[in-house]
Order: sequence, then C-alpha cells, then structure tokens
Amino acid sequence: MSSLLYSVSHAANYYPASELFLRRRLQIVEELWENVLRQECGQKMVDLLRQLRDLCSPEGQATNDQASSAVKLIEQLNINEAIRAARAFALYFQLINIIEQEYEQKQQLTRYSEIDDQITTSSDTMSESTYSSNDKEDDAFVNKGIGSDLLAKSWVGKMHNKQKGTFATLFPYLYDLNVPPQQIQRLISQLDVRLVFTAHPTEIVRHTIRDKQRQVVNLLQQIDAIENRAGAYPWESGELREKLLEEIRLWWRTDELHQFKPTVLDEVDYALHYFQEVLFDGIPQLHKRFKYALGKTFDWLEPPRKNFCSFGSWVGSDRDGNPSVTPEITWKTACYQRKMVLERYIQSVKKLIELLSISMHWSDVLPDLLESLELDQSQLSDIYDALALRYRQEPYRLKLSYVLRRLENTRDRNLALYKRETPSNEDAPMYRSGAEFLTELRLIQRNLSETGLSCRELDNLICQVEIFDFNLTQLDIRQESTRHSDALNEILEYLQVLPQAYDDLTEEQRVAWLTSELQTRRPLIPAELPFSEKTNDIIETFRILRSLQQEFGVNICQTYIISMCRQVSDVLEVLLLAKEARLFDPAIAVGTIQVVPLFETVEDLQRSRSIMRQLFELPLYRALLAGGYENIQQRLSDAEANPHSTIAPDLQEVMLGYSDSNKDSGFLSSNWEIHKAQKSLQKIAEEYGVNLRIFHGRGGSVGRGGGPAYEAILAQPGHSINGRIKITEQGEVLASKYSLVDLALYNLETVTTAVIQASLLRTGFDDIEPWNEIMEELAVRSRQHYRALIYEQPDFIDFFNQVTPIEEISQLQISSRPARRPSGKKDLSSLRAIPWVFSWTQTRVLLPSWYGVGTALQEFLNEEPEEHLKLLRYFYMKWPFFKMVISKAEMTLAKVDIQMARHYVQELSNPEDKERFETVFEQIASEYYLTKDFVLKITGHTRLLDGDPVLQRSVQLRNGTIVPLGFIQVSLLKRLRQAKNTTATSGVIHSRYSKGELLRGALLTINGIAAGMRNTG
Repeated sequence: MSSLLYSVSHAANYYPASELFLRRRLQIVEELWENVLRQECGQKMVDLLRQLRDLCSPEGQATNDQASSAVKLIEQLNINEAIRAARAFALYFQLINIIEQEYEQKQQLTRYSEIDDQITTSSDTMSESTYSSNDKEDDAFVNKGIGSDLLAKSWVGKMHNKQKGTFATLFPYLYDLNVPPQQIQRLISQLDVRLVFTAHPTEIVRHTIRDKQRQVVNLLQQIDAIENRAGAYPWESGELREKLLEEIRLWWRTDELHQFKPTVLDEVDYALHYFQEVLFDGIPQLHKRFKYALGKTFDWLEPPRKNFCSFGSWVGSDRDGNPSVTPEITWKTACYQRKMVLERYIQSVKKLIELLSISMHWSDVLPDLLESLELDQSQLSDIYDALALRYRQEPYRLKLSYVLRRLENTRDRNLALYKRETPSNEDAPMYRSGAEFLTELRLIQRNLSETGLSCRELDNLICQVEIFDFNLTQLDIRQESTRHSDALNEILEYLQVLPQAYDDLTEEQRVAWLTSELQTRRPLIPAELPFSEKTNDIIETFRILRSLQQEFGVNICQTYIISMCRQVSDVLEVLLLAKEARLFDPAIAVGTIQVVPLFETVEDLQRSRSIMRQLFELPLYRALLAGGYENIQQRLSDAEANPHSTIAPDLQEVMLGYSDSNKDSGFLSSNWEIHKAQKSLQKIAEEYGVNLRIFHGRGGSVGRGGGPAYEAILAQPGHSINGRIKITEQGEVLASKYSLVDLALYNLETVTTAVIQASLLRTGFDDIEPWNEIMEELAVRSRQHYRALIYEQPDFIDFFNQVTPIEEISQLQISSRPARRPSGKKDLSSLRAIPWVFSWTQTRVLLPSWYGVGTALQEFLNEEPEEHLKLLRYFYMKWPFFKMVISKAEMTLAKVDIQMARHYVQELSNPEDKERFETVFEQIASEYYLTKDFVLKITGHTRLLDGDPVLQRSVQLRNGTIVPLGFIQVSLLKRLRQAKNTTATSGVIHSRYSKGELLRGALLTINGIAAGMRNTG
C-alpha cells in the first residue's frame, strides 16, 4: 500500500539509500495512520486529506493557486470535518516525530555497541562530523548514514566514530592537539554542568498523549527485535502491527487538549515524569561513558565526580509573574521531589536485598560491617527480631533490611511534612540526609570490594544518590526586581524608618541606606506581618527558603534569581530581605543564599558590567562571595606570605536572558549583546578574583535563544565557560531531549563535550577588535530595522493581534502562568516572550528569529560588495559566534512559508484594515527575501540547508503537510472571530456552530502546527 502523504517515489526524493531503515519505518507508520483514519473517519476523509496534501508544492511551500483551491475546499467543510482533518494532520506529525526520535535512539545504541572497535584519532574528526540539529529544537543526534541493518558495518563504524559532541571523539582530538594533560585534569576536576527544567508554558502536548507516544515507541522497538531475530514467526510481527494499530486508534479517540488549566503541582508532576521514566535510571551511564572514553586516551587521568552533571528546577519555585507559586507550593514541591527519589531508592534497596545473598559460609565479612549490624540491632530491634534467623548467615541482606526500614521511615516522615502534619515517627531511626544513606551504601560497597566482589546495581544506586541526593533537583527561586523594592517601600513606610519614601530615593541613596542596614543584625521586619498580601508573600518566600534549608539542607534551594535586574540596589534589596530571614549574617558576612542577577533587555545587558563592578567593590558583598570576612583575611594573609599565590576564586552566578533581549532588539542584536556581556563580565570577574558561572536562559525556539546547544556553547566567548555552565531546558524541548534514554544521554554528552572543548580550545577570534567593530555595526543596524517595525510602525500591534492566533493561544490550558504580565494591557510590553514567539511560529513567519538580519547585511555589503562578502564568508568559516548566528537564521528561514503567512493576512484582517496591514506585511516579506538572499550568499548554498541534507529533508517533510493544516487553521479562526462579532453580516461562514466548538477546532490546529514545527515558543 502506498503512503497517503508520501508515496514510495515521493519519499525517494527525501531519503538517500543510506536511510532505508528510516524510510521503511515511515512507510509502516503512514500505512497504519491511513488505516486508522479509514476505520475511524471513512474513505471520504482519507480522500480529502490526499486532496489537500496534493495541493502542496514539491518544496513544501504554499502557492497562490493552492491557496484559492484549498480555501474553496476547506470552507465547504462543516466544523466536524474540519476538526477531524486538523486532528489527522496533527496525529501524522506526532507519529513522524516518534519515528525520527526512535531512529535517532537506534543510532545511539548502534554507535555505542561499536565503540570498542576503534577510536578515530585524526585531527579532522571534528570538522568532518555529521551532527545536525533541527529547529525542533532539540540537539538530537542525526546520523547521515546507516540505512537498514544490512548496510555495510564498516561504513557505519567509520561514521559513528566521527560524530562530534561525544566523549569518544573529544579526548583523541585533545590528544592530537597536544593539550597538556594537567590542563585537562584541572578542568575535569571542576567540571560543573547544570540543566535547569523550567515551567514555562511551551509544552502543548498532554502527558496522556506522551504516554501513548511512549507505548508506540515500545511497540516499534518490539517489531525491530522480531524482524532482526533469526527464526521469528511471521505472525509475531503481524500481531505487533495489529497492537500498534490498536494503540493509534486509542490515541485518535483521546482528547489532545488539556482538560483544565494545570496547577503548579501538576506542572511539578509533569517535570518529574522525565526523571521517573528516563533520567533517574539513565544518568549513571553518563559517568560510565565519560570514564570509559577518558581511559581510552588518557588512562592516567582521574574521571570527574559522579555529579559533574546535575539538575535544577524552576517548577514550583519560579514565582516571576505567576501568583500561583506560593511559599506553601514551594514547600510541597520540595517534599514531592523527595518523595519520588525516596520511593526509587526503596525499590533499589529491595532489589539489592534479593541480589546480595552472600553467605558468611562462603565469603568473608569485614569487622566494620559487623559492628554496624550491632548498632542497627540496638536501634531497630523489631527488624532484628523478624529477620535475624532468616538472614543469620547473610549479613548484606540483614544490613540492607535495616537500610530499607530507615528509608521507609524517612519517606513516612516526608509525607507528613507534605501534608503539614506533625510526623508521628519523629524519633524513629531514619536518614536526615542523603549523605547518611550514602555512607551506608559505601560501607557495603567497600566490604564487597575488600572480598573481591562488586555489584553493578549497588554502584548505580550510589551514583544516583551522589547526583540526586534526597532532593532530586535544586530549586531556584525567581522573582521580579520591582516586587522587592515595592515590599521594602511598604515595610519602611509602616516602620517610619526613612524621612521619605524608599521609592523616592535616588539609586545612590538606596545603595547607601541598604549597605548601612546590611551592616547590622538588628531585625527590620516584625514577626507578625501587618502588610499587604504582595509584601507578605515576598517576606514569606524568604522565610520558607530558610525552612527548606533547615529541613532539606542548603543544597535544596540556595539560588535566588532577580529578573529584570537593572541596578545595584536590586541585588542589595534581596540580600537585606535574606538577612531578615536569617539566610545571611552581616556580622561575619556568611550566607546560605546566592543572589543571581538576571539581565534581560539590551539596556540591562549593557549595564551589567557596571552593576557587577559596583557589587564587587562593596566589602560586604565581596566577603559574602568569599565565604565570610574570616576567609577573606585568611586568603589575604596567605597571599602576603606567598606573593606568587592568588586568592582562591569565589563563585558569582549571573543569568543572561535571551527572550526579552530578542523581543526588545531582535535576533542579531540580542545575540551580540549577550556575547559582549559575557566577555566583559568575565573580564571583571577575573579582575576581582571571582569565578563566574553564566546561566543561559535559553528557550526552545531560536527566537528565544534555542537551537543546537553544542554549537551555541562552542560559540561562547573566550574564558566565559571555564568548565561550568548552567542552561534552562523547557517545554517541548524537554520532550524532544529527554523522552528516550539514549537521546537524553546523547544530549547531556554533547553539552558536556562542548563545555570541555570550549574551555580548553579557545580560538581567539572573539578578541579581534576589527571583527568586533563590524559585528557591532551589524547589530546596531539590525536593531534599528527591527525596532522600526515592532515599536515604531503604528499599525504593527493591530496587525499582530489580528493576523496571528495570539488571542487563541492565550486560551490554551497549558500553564499555570498567565500569557501576559499583570498590566491589564494588550500591548507588546505586557506580552511574554513565549506567546510572542509561539504566534509567529503558527503563522509560519518566525519573525523573531531573523527579522533585521537581511537589512544589516545588505547595508554592510553595499559599502564594499566584493570585499565585504569575502570577509563575511571568512567569518562564517572561522568565527564560531558568527557561524552560529547565520546557521540559526538559516535554520528558521527554511521553516518560513511567506505565502502561507500572506494567506493569514488576507483572510484574518478586518476589511477596513487590509490596506494598512498589507503595507506591514510587505515590509516583513521584503526583509525575508533579503535575509534569505544574503544568508545563501554567505553560506555559499544554492538552497537553504544545502549544507545539512538530513535537516533539510526533515524540514521539508513537515513543511508540506503543515500547509493544508495552516489553511484549516485560518478558516476556523475566521469563523470563530466572525462568530464573536455581533454585527456579523450574512456572509458569516457556518455561523450555526457555537463559539466553543469553533475555539476547540482552532486550538486543535494550534496543537497540530506546533507538532509539525516541533516548536511552540
């Protein structure tokens, strides 16, 4: 049977012979998909979808002729038919995504099964790599080779050993370049990679649907296993295909839309899903891969600590713009995370009890284990009474039974704390920290080792405890800067401390007063809070942070991020509020809180260097970073005694926001300002002997800093990484990176590899001043052109609100956080960056990811056309930052469909607005063609993504089917908006349908296009 959307001949245009396996899998799923539609909707619907798909151009772009034909066809559909068509295309995209992910995971398994064969050590390994990343936008591995399992194994082995972003290629590469081993060791010893899961509303797919997708993957893997098994019966494969058909039919009858607005704790549960299903069991493999690959090349070097890669979370603790995140919710989140990790440890210990059946008759036992058993007997006599006879010759089982009871007691106490009840077992033996649990596990491990034994399951558990402790992730608190100043203003007005309102003070006066107040231990805030709800919430947040650290340990939550940080006082205000909650002792300058300024807009990024310099000049703040006045004095004394030594570096974390800077100034300017800020911040940190960690607030889309993490990290300037990095992960990016074990491991491996490579191998191109001057000129021109449209074109806001589905997107029940900031206005400043990008993605414009680039390049090239083009091509070849920027622009331009965007403008504009909106659109279209033209000139490509055929094929595969879905969306949006208009004339289309039905249909198309674009915001 031929595929509905891609016949065998059509598919051959997209897939080279080396991808026969992927092509075959796509054909299987497409045939099953067609069968499901035939059974559920009838042949008429199948024919309709074929007819709509056939209207698309071979390149996967809309055409004028197609638009008129599609509109006529779609507007004849009733609401049920339109919804079914939209759901069918959405289901298709989800299935295609699954197939590609499964294929990518299969490549990982194949590559690591052959890693022993040979490790390529030529220095061209990195330049000849075939890594690619789609603007889906996960950094997933995509191999350009391997078709079916029958392809030549030797070819596969060569290609796999040339994949960049892996430990197996990194260390031979460093060896070839003669990087001093001591430098490698120093970096490995301080390696710190942190991935922070956020709760930003970009995950549009229900977790019920995610479960269906995982089941489809399992069935496909079973089909693979049977097809590759010698002697398999033909009926076995057929039976699995029937199960797959049943699963897809169940999926079809499952509602794709969220049934209710999720609570914050729902979002916590969603985030923990990835730890439960993938990361908890998979993460020990990351350290093993690192250790193995390092030993192959540098067998005398020590591997990193097991928790060199760790996780953070904003889910349940990020209160910036989300009133639903209360102090109580943050407390419950911490308890909920501990509950999950304790339950997993309990399961593991039960397995170890079954496994470690070692008898004292046949194996020695060291005295320290016997001594610990005597102590356990005195504390847990009931366990001894129940199991002493059964395990009298099996000391490991008895010891683990005591461990199990302590874990269960810890879990029961945690449940009571979650419910805010007084624990009934407070005096029972339990673990107060993961460190206590780890000590017992290491005791068992040491005893096994001394008697010549090892246990992989025990080693894995120890690795998990080292990484996840009892907290699973570190929670970051985030709050907007004005909330702190507003709270202090109210507090000081109530106490009559200042002769004038705090809000009326100049910045210099604020800093002077705050610095003075931070010198004293005298309390400022009363125990009882007679303030407004907002101010009380700020105070209670710091108090709950103190309670969290007391109960869970300092590591549970010590980072406090200030969004929209604009001045020194923003940081000192947080420190003062922390002092009031006893998180900072001013007398000795010791604190358990790390204040992290978040610089977001271009102006804030430019001010960041001045702000940090002023902070480092403050003795109290400098002492806080050093761990107190005593540490500062000791280090200074050591420096005097040994003038060749340096003061030990302290850690200052600074967060850089990609979203608001992009919305503020456009793609090119935003990236350049962040790049410059990193350089200057690192320089200032080195000047003051401070160790800097940059926290990258990346979103999923290119318009919010997303894209391939590997290339992005390599493009960071000079010394700004130094073995440590922190990056946000969110929304659909979590699903694409962490849904499958091997894809998750590959993502973590590429990030770690890039951090090591960027830290050890510095190109120096970032320091070439003439290059920087040219980039500054391009950024300024790009920003001017971007802002001329977004902020100075008087019709733009009306244009945006009418021709994109922004209003409908805000009604998606995908987040506990509102789409707009609480200003009550519908202007651009109140709109959050995610729905801003989401809307442009739906209309196929993707404007935030490229607008302004073309004009900047054109103006620069007009000065000296030939010479400047040669120069930009040289930048592209040699300068990682410039290549990253152009590659990201090329990636998003390939997903733009300007004709489809024109259809949105023509159909969704009010009649009286069409003329002025056409003017706005022509500005956008003109910039698109200009940008595309100059990107192709710089890259030397004939078509977009010619340098990456795999990515090109993946984009084209989706583009074609998004076209008819876009026409359906426009039709439903048009009907919905006309239904809302009480003055609609008789020209209203299908007005017999309720607004609820029409909204549901429109939201389903949003789901479908998001799946096809593999991106929301």
